[in-house]
Amino acid sequence: MRSFTALVNPISGGGHALRAWQPVAAALSAAGATTRVVETTDAAHAASAAAEAAQAGDVVVAVGGDGLVRDVASGVVEAGGVLGVVPAGRGNDLGRALGLPASASALARLLLDAAPRAIDVLDVDGVVVPGNVYVGIDSMSTRIINDTRWLPALLAYRLAPVRAILRWRSPTFTVSTDGDARSACAYSVVVANSGAYGHGLRIVPSAVLDDGKLDVLTVGDGPRRELVKFMREAKTGEHVRRPEITLVAGTSVTIDADADVPVCADGDEIGTLPVTVKVRPGALRLLAPPA
Repeated sequence: MRSFTALVNPISGGGHALRAWQPVAAALSAAGATTRVVETTDAAHAASAAAEAAQAGDVVVAVGGDGLVRDVASGVVEAGGVLGVVPAGRGNDLGRALGLPASASALARLLLDAAPRAIDVLDVDGVVVPGNVYVGIDSMSTRIINDTRWLPALLAYRLAPVRAILRWRSPTFTVSTDGDARSACAYSVVVANSGAYGHGLRIVPSAVLDDGKLDVLTVGDGPRRELVKFMREAKTGEHVRRPEITLVAGTSVTIDADADVPVCADGDEIGTLPVTVKVRPGALRLLAPPA
């Protein structure tokens, strides 16, 4: 029988995380599993607590949003452990990409019975990222979203790009994928592992979590009036047909720009340019439905 340590972000989903975990924990306990809860205080604490729990042999369950999953995954990868996810944040895009069930009882059954599945992670100058890394309007939007936690999640995710583009001046990005360098005036550059973010957008539909590659999407400069249509198309992935989109795949990418642009990963700002992202194939074992 598996034992579980749940790492709970107390602010995820406006304080929803602990409430989301309680029925899952009850179902696990009813099945005879041992559970305990650790409330995280910051990214470093989440990573260290995850590593400690994994080393003790527990399945480490991230109960929160994509940012917490990223921090917990870092500790799990370091310790060679197994990760579980109970989505309880604002976006929960990795959970969607993994096909995690919505109900507490189904999540509990998955945590109890699923065989660990190995997926790739991105290594961003030493930071482990299961989902995606992005710079440009998308990273400016993340700043705005994280400053407006009082707004309903979907509304915040849809308004933020509009607010970001009103003040945006496109820099020239230099993107070098496996040594092939290209420069362009662009809105955004996305390095994708899951390809899903922005509360349900399929921003890089070609991305696969376990193919040993990263997908690099560049959104070239274009008319601002097209933003609403672009966002609508991104729900299905149709936007990649646009002429301003460039999409390549590789194993390592370096991004720089001639302006100060924040670097974001799975919902949080993690640094500034330049940045190098590499893929670590099969580095994270987690409990999820088969691919």
